[in-house]
Amino acid sequence: MTDQEQLLDWYAGLPARRVDLVGEYAGSELFLVEGDSLLQRCWNDSKLDFDKGYQLLHAVYTVERFLHGLVQRKCNFHLAFFNAHERLCIPPGTPDSKAQLYLFARSITIRHLKAHLPRSHPSIRLQIFETVYDAQFDTYLETSSVYFFLCHDGASSAIEHRLQKKHAFSVKVLYRSMIYLLMKKGYNVALINGLEWMDTKVMTMVVECSYRRPILSELELKISRSGGQQKRAPEEIDAFLSKFGLSGQFLVCPSGERVKDPAKVAEHASTDPSVLSERIYLTLATLALILQQDSSKTLLAVGFLIHTVLIGDARISDRSQSWNARAGDKQLEISNFIIEFCILSRRISDDRRWSDAMENGSVKCDIADLIDGRLFTQIATGLMAKSFDQGDQLAWLEPKVKNLIRILSVLIDIRMEYPEQLNNIRSEVPAKSNKISVLPFSNPVFDKHLTNIDIPTAGSKIISNESVGVFHAMSQSHNSKGRSEFHPQSDKDKARALRRNQFFMAEMQAYAASLTSAVGKSLEPEIVAVSDGKKIGKNHAESSKDSDDSASSRKSQPNKGATNRKGASKSIMLGKIAAGKASKDNENVEKFFSGWQTVRKGYESEPQPRLRYSKAKKYLQDLPDSRRVVLQAEVEFFILTSLIEIYRDLQSRETDKGISRAEEVYGVAALIWDSIHKLLLADGLSKKITNYLAQVSKAMGLPATKFPDPTNDRELSFTPSLHLSKLKEISLRSSDFQLLHCGPYMDRNLDSKIDPRVPFKPDGWQRKVLDELDADRSVFVVAPTSAGKTFISFYAMEKVLKANDENVLVYVAPTKALVNQIAAEIQARYKKTYKYPGKSVWAIHTRDYRINNPQGCQILVTVPHILQLMLLNPSNAKSWATKVKTIIFDEIHSIGNAEDGVVWEQLLLLAPCPIIALSATVGNPEKFSEWLATTQESLGFKLTMVKHDQRYSSLRKFEFVPPKRFSFHGLATKTSFATLGLDGLEGFSFIHPVASLTNKSRGMPEDLSLEARDCLFLWQAMSRHKTAEFPIDASLDPDKIAFQKVVKKADVIVWEEKLKSLLRKWMHSPGSPFDKVVEDLGKSMVGQQHHEVQVSYRHAADAGAESATEVDVNDVINTTLPLLCKLHEREALPAILFCYDRLKCEEIGEAVLAQLAVGESNWKENSSWWKKHINDWEQWKTAQAKLGGKRATKPVAKKRGKDEEDDGPGTKADRMQDTADTEASPFATFNPDAPIDGFHFAAKHKLVTSELDGYLWPLKKRGVAQWLIDGLSRGIGVHHAGMNRKYRQVVEMLFRKGFLRVVIATGTLALGINMPCATVVFSGDSVFLTALNFRQAAGRAGRRGFDLLGNVVFQNMSQSKIRRLISSRLPDLNGHFPITTSLVLRLFALLHESGNSPYATKAVDSLLSQPRLYLDGSSFKEQVLYHLRFSIEYLRRQGLLSSQGTPASFADMTSTLYFTENSTFAMTALMRDGFFHELCSDIKEKELVTIRTLMVVMAHLFLQRPCRQVDQEHTEDIVKKSSSIVFLPPLPRKAARIIRLHNQETLQIFTTYVETFVNQHVKKHDCQLPLTGVRMGGDRVLGDLAGKLAPSKVRSAFVALSGHGDTFDSISDLCRTTREGVFLEEAVIPHLPVYPDEANAPLNAYLYDFYMYGDIESLERANGVRKSEVWFLLNATICASLANFLKLPNSDPSMLDIMGGGDELDNLEDDRFAAEISSDKGDSSATSLSSGLGGRALPSTSSSDPKPRKKKVVASWDDEEEDEEEEEEEEEGSSSEEEESTAPIKGQSPEEIERGFMNVYRAFSKLRLEFDTKFKAIFA
Repeated sequence: MTDQEQLLDWYAGLPARRVDLVGEYAGSELFLVEGDSLLQRCWNDSKLDFDKGYQLLHAVYTVERFLHGLVQRKCNFHLAFFNAHERLCIPPGTPDSKAQLYLFARSITIRHLKAHLPRSHPSIRLQIFETVYDAQFDTYLETSSVYFFLCHDGASSAIEHRLQKKHAFSVKVLYRSMIYLLMKKGYNVALINGLEWMDTKVMTMVVECSYRRPILSELELKISRSGGQQKRAPEEIDAFLSKFGLSGQFLVCPSGERVKDPAKVAEHASTDPSVLSERIYLTLATLALILQQDSSKTLLAVGFLIHTVLIGDARISDRSQSWNARAGDKQLEISNFIIEFCILSRRISDDRRWSDAMENGSVKCDIADLIDGRLFTQIATGLMAKSFDQGDQLAWLEPKVKNLIRILSVLIDIRMEYPEQLNNIRSEVPAKSNKISVLPFSNPVFDKHLTNIDIPTAGSKIISNESVGVFHAMSQSHNSKGRSEFHPQSDKDKARALRRNQFFMAEMQAYAASLTSAVGKSLEPEIVAVSDGKKIGKNHAESSKDSDDSASSRKSQPNKGATNRKGASKSIMLGKIAAGKASKDNENVEKFFSGWQTVRKGYESEPQPRLRYSKAKKYLQDLPDSRRVVLQAEVEFFILTSLIEIYRDLQSRETDKGISRAEEVYGVAALIWDSIHKLLLADGLSKKITNYLAQVSKAMGLPATKFPDPTNDRELSFTPSLHLSKLKEISLRSSDFQLLHCGPYMDRNLDSKIDPRVPFKPDGWQRKVLDELDADRSVFVVAPTSAGKTFISFYAMEKVLKANDENVLVYVAPTKALVNQIAAEIQARYKKTYKYPGKSVWAIHTRDYRINNPQGCQILVTVPHILQLMLLNPSNAKSWATKVKTIIFDEIHSIGNAEDGVVWEQLLLLAPCPIIALSATVGNPEKFSEWLATTQESLGFKLTMVKHDQRYSSLRKFEFVPPKRFSFHGLATKTSFATLGLDGLEGFSFIHPVASLTNKSRGMPEDLSLEARDCLFLWQAMSRHKTAEFPIDASLDPDKIAFQKVVKKADVIVWEEKLKSLLRKWMHSPGSPFDKVVEDLGKSMVGQQHHEVQVSYRHAADAGAESATEVDVNDVINTTLPLLCKLHEREALPAILFCYDRLKCEEIGEAVLAQLAVGESNWKENSSWWKKHINDWEQWKTAQAKLGGKRATKPVAKKRGKDEEDDGPGTKADRMQDTADTEASPFATFNPDAPIDGFHFAAKHKLVTSELDGYLWPLKKRGVAQWLIDGLSRGIGVHHAGMNRKYRQVVEMLFRKGFLRVVIATGTLALGINMPCATVVFSGDSVFLTALNFRQAAGRAGRRGFDLLGNVVFQNMSQSKIRRLISSRLPDLNGHFPITTSLVLRLFALLHESGNSPYATKAVDSLLSQPRLYLDGSSFKEQVLYHLRFSIEYLRRQGLLSSQGTPASFADMTSTLYFTENSTFAMTALMRDGFFHELCSDIKEKELVTIRTLMVVMAHLFLQRPCRQVDQEHTEDIVKKSSSIVFLPPLPRKAARIIRLHNQETLQIFTTYVETFVNQHVKKHDCQLPLTGVRMGGDRVLGDLAGKLAPSKVRSAFVALSGHGDTFDSISDLCRTTREGVFLEEAVIPHLPVYPDEANAPLNAYLYDFYMYGDIESLERANGVRKSEVWFLLNATICASLANFLKLPNSDPSMLDIMGGGDELDNLEDDRFAAEISSDKGDSSATSLSSGLGGRALPSTSSSDPKPRKKKVVASWDDEEEDEEEEEEEEEGSSSEEEESTAPIKGQSPEEIERGFMNVYRAFSKLRLEFDTKFKAIFA
């Protein structure tokens, strides 16, 4: 195999992901667009005429339009051209004779962009290098911080590949050599071929460097300049420049005068100096060279000058020319002249002397319009035939051309004349006049918005007679059944659903019990009662108090004396009561202290101070409030004594572990310092304790603290052994100690004040949010994770619950995991009693399950799709929807998602009430807030943005450098104590945030946060490198910050801002020491070596490196256990390891579990203690067997009431003793198979064994893999969307309880899930690890109330990626065009079926009244309304809407499948035209063929996955040699014809839309290039110039230059070439491209292949679908959703979103489990719980049916068919609103067609059954 073949084989094996380049991958990161890839992408366009007529301006336009598309979508990019790649811009199949035209266009494009980009888009830098091996290129990469490359991979379509096989091979080798080199440098590559614009998204394939095959070590491919030797530049350049006056020399004019000023040349030539642009200069210079070589071409040169004047003065739209067929034999001569002109002109313009002269002379660069080949051909043909007609309207032409001839004579000595006598030929192509009309339409709600759109109406014929019969019959069938009718559930189904819901509620209660408050306590439910109707707010509470006081005062005035007498006796009585209470309180105090003394003595017997510390702390945390008030000070002081003992012990062993021990010493000192400060604020502080604290502070040399003088003189119940004389002072200054080690303990009070509205002291920004909510205003809150946003949602919920029993709040979450958590938290927080049955506090409604009645609850927790369904459901318009008073949008940045972001945007526009929008990660909050405020204002609500920048707990970042060898003998039993962070821990390198700012051009992100010690390190580095020009103000000295005071968080925030402000100035100032500061702070990351060996052991006796194994330091699986061992050693667990590959998550978990098990097995084999213990256990079992297991029964202790105290000081100890007696032997609970301490990560003290078993055994029953269950026993969980739902819940619960301490997860845990952890690890790189995902995931560390500091660790990731993640700014949110065609249809359904209800009318009015309809969209209301009108026209012509706006026929199905948008309209077209009816007619006789064909069609319609073009190259190697089906077979001919016809109808409609809008609203000429904004052409009208085409109205004038009018090939053609000034987004036009004529690449057959073979391995190998993606892709199969439309048994139209196979299997599994458990318990009726607990709604009869009747449950499809026929006889036929829709098809009756429809019914059910059977097999 040759090197080239080896390279191509290597590249073919690289996996690729299709992603949104901006939203899912790059964000605002800089990427590099490879220039020739760009040109090949743009110029490989059938519309670009480089063949008959050379359209240079059109070529430049295509490049600018593409780049403008990137800019519009907020891409951040540079351009790079490589001279060695120059021939790559030539499209495949181009003849050699035409190649020079592309090379010249390349030069002109580069020159044009280089001249104009600095002005129009200074951020887009254009670079030119020789090759990718160029040293200058390497320097650029180092300094620019490019993230990835956007380039071509040389892949071509199958047709192109066959046409130019040799050329295609060389192109592929060159491109992939470049990709190979880039990947060696660590860069990913995004493919420009296959890139598609989808609304605001840029969808393309990303080929991943991090997942690549091993780089070919022996392969060295050098890229040479493939264009051959560049011809030497003409020697005449200097002379020409001299004569032009552009070289600083004199020139000689025709008059003989020597002049230097170019204007003088123009003066002598009698022309305007401004005419002398670069286009004129280059034209004259090139023509001079041509004529010097061949003077016979004078006539063509004159023609070219005429053409040059015309293209400079005429309108672009007037220059479109038909191809001149009259050229005949002259055509070759003209073409050769153009080619010669391009070759010579390129040699001139590429010369550095020329470009320097143009730039130095400030000459206008307009060479993008140097040649118009069609116009020149027309003129040259006329001149050569002596028939060129300039006409009267071109009289201005002659003097200008003559002047150019005179200038040309300055350059060369040749005689040229302007043609004097020309015959008259008029234009042959008359202008077309299209008659524009639309179908009649009138609707009172829509009409008022469409009044300004004046379009004539036509007839109302909609559907062809050929297909209307099937259409009508099917319509009758579905419309007669009603929108919400479906098969009733049987009693068995009802019982199954009830059992499932009972178990789900039980699980929810357990899930709720695992949730905790901010201080780690279990949540206590609050009983909510409806208030008296008054607003409960801060001001109201205060004013009511004042009014009460004044009222009572006024009331007391009339009989003051009587009141005084009564008051005296009352005072005596109150005094006695108070005295009695005080006496009782004193008794309780003594009782409390007595109990504490007993407990304390037990703690004092514990020899380990760390255990004493943890036990006493747990005791204090568990104390009820009544006791805590009394005992807090003394218990905390006892805890402090344990800390002091730990500190003394650490000081005595300070040198044991070097710097790690030093970190621990200072960590404990900081904890003592914090404990002292907390004690000074504790309840019950006494003088004695205060004196001790002062002595400790002085002895340790802690920062000066002000000690109070308390009045409490109670003596301590114990005598502390402080040994103050043995305490060593800390060796740091006060400021250094506080800033280095006490940052996490600093007072975080940020304008906090007591507020009666909440049970904590809210910060200022939180109080502002409360004020806005109390005023019933909308609010947009942007605050980091852990800042304290959670309370906002619950405050709003409580308001709704207290207001009345009817109001509704909807909580919208982006994921089901977050939905479950929020619902569980509501369950744990609130209880409420309702007057009437059927009401509940909360409900869940997602795509696959419902808990409680969504329409009977007050707090609905749901996902965006479901809320949209409910708001647009006509049955809710007069009931539920009007009760919605608040909608909370959590994680609002999800609006930027490629998949469902448009649904979020539609909800924001349709919200019928104030909203609460929450997010921690919005890159452009001000802009987003502005748009939100505008939308809310149009709805009648005011919105306020509240922004808070500070996290509650800081994040400290580290890079993990794994060892070369690792020896595992168990986890360390002795771990560090009170050491926050991972500093000093072997293998961890600290990353200062400022060290990531290596690329100054990116600036400093606004959310770059520095903790106290980061600020100190930064100040120290800046001080070391300051200069006289760049000094540091003395006020920034840390001693000023901490001078004689205790530093607070607020002080550090002020200091941080000042330091960052100065650093920003240095960053943007040339010559500043900024780079030195960054280098200085980054030293900890530089030169990190992998240490030789890491040994992890339980005890010192276990230590030994002799058994160490080699570690692949580049493998994330190999390095995970060493990492976890180190985190365990530093007490930095629990941890979440984020890995964005599902399969890799499982592989990591399984590998760590196996390593623990092997280590445990080895230890057991070598441990004498274990062998003895097992032997003793066996003997104990034998003894127990002899005793028969008899044991005396202990009497049951009497239970105390909830509020009863212990009877005496010894009662708790007695109970502890009783417990110990019941298990006298340690063998009673011994399990030899249970994980041994040291070989698991579980915190066993958090959960008793029986409780753990209660979590695990249901997982076994549900078929969860045994290794996953074993992993939970060892404290390891795996979490991703493909895991069993119950297993995921158990992982979350056990992690929150503290039992699990390691979870490996994808991004499922990054979005708001309450999973507090000490450390977040990013395990390996991924395409999906973006700036946004990084911040979301990192935010899980250091959650408020749980951790004082969060650790963020990067594992197996390049330092460049680490720096990029830290320093990158969040991506801006982009919007979508929300008025999709399916939404329009659903709005009409809402109006019609709700009888134009006020709610429905308001929804339409609010949507269509928006001034800025979508985020980032300009205010273009008129265009939106035109787009809407033609969307209505489309629905009318498809028969989905009547002339009055009534949904008809298949509108129900189209609305049901709204989430598939364009696919559903294609499906409707096939249904309407009877394709499925005909296909399934032979289902009984030809079942196999029918079902397979149906599957092919469904795979074409839904969930399309385009193939990479590179796949087509390997057809021979992969497709023909594999049993897999890689390319989806073509559609059946009839289906393809129907869809193509549908596309053409849609194309006609939207072409008319553009033409109508242009005619009525667009008056500006289309003459500006889209990116640079350069205006091309002039304002003159050419009139009747021969060959002139009618000016285009719809198509861009630039594209029309290639001879194209307003006739379009496809919708893609229309959208790509529409003129500027018109909104047209291909993604929202209902069409489905059919390969190969309408789509660029074939579709991947992954769905069809799986249906055929059910083989995952083949899917990965041949179809390129990763195993980690298989579940997600197959789970989204459309077959399940079609059951809703087709009314299959047990389908539920209220669950109208997709329920994937996996979701359904979860439900089936729940049913099976519930039935099994009920059977075990002897209770299968499941009637003990109210049906209101939840589950799927019971079926109901459609309200449209006047005579509801009970349907029997059928036993077979045949019975079902008979029943349908019987019903049909009983029902009256319905008539369609369109009279022309009643004609039958081929003589068939509606009854026959209805029976045929049952075949479709049967075929779809069979297809779904077969597909789900295969899916269940892999799901299991």
